[in-house]
Amino acid sequence: MAQGARETRTAATANSVTAAAGAAGDYLTNEEAYKMLRGANSGVKPELGHRLYRVVKRTVDIVAAGGALVLLFIPGVILSVVICIKSPGASPLYSQWRVGRVRKDGTFYLFKIYKFRSMVPNADQMLKDLQAQNEATGPMFKMKHDPRIIPGVGNFIRKHSIDELPQLINVFLGQMNLIGPRPGLPREVALYSEHDMKRLAVKPGCSGPWQVMGRSYLGFNEMVELDLRYIENRSLRQDLRLIFGTLKTMFSGEGAV
Repeated sequence: MAQGARETRTAATANSVTAAAGAAGDYLTNEEAYKMLRGANSGVKPELGHRLYRVVKRTVDIVAAGGALVLLFIPGVILSVVICIKSPGASPLYSQWRVGRVRKDGTFYLFKIYKFRSMVPNADQMLKDLQAQNEATGPMFKMKHDPRIIPGVGNFIRKHSIDELPQLINVFLGQMNLIGPRPGLPREVALYSEHDMKRLAVKPGCSGPWQVMGRSYLGFNEMVELDLRYIENRSLRQDLRLIFGTLKTMFSGEGAV
């Protein structure tokens, strides 16, 4: 009975958020979606998992993220200089609003992730004009020859997911895990269905199942199903397998757009 009532609330909340997004027009900016989601209820209940799993996972996250940040500091400085040369006047690091695991009361948790800049500074403004060329399914945007990407260095760091490495800061701060569903943009989450919202039940990760099992080759619905399967069966063994799979994918660059 309680399960049925919770599913009804989830459907009502997801539908109301999606309806509001639709009323905002065909294109919703990230800032507009952020204002829409802030304080709104997702209808999703957070899933914490077993205590031992949480403690070990958090310990691994802190040790691995902290160690990697120290080791990657000098290479990160060098990459920042290269980005500044290729994109004069733009900060090599930037932050972007994302949606994390829902709060205990079901409201959306929004936080800023950190990334190395791989796109031109006005990339968000250009996005609206590129919607007709979107090659992705669902609320996501993917374009094989995206004109917003900084030539050379931008393509390289995106192919090998180097642009995501500053999110180790988010992991160290406890906003993300090394492994988990990727955090969606507010403008994407505003268009989620009731089913899609379920991926917000756990803390997001720097990498997850669909980054290892197909990346950009997968459609949005396939990505969601992989995330939900991960949530249902998550374990330390699976996390370690995905960590090693992520490293392999980063080196090969397979499946990147």
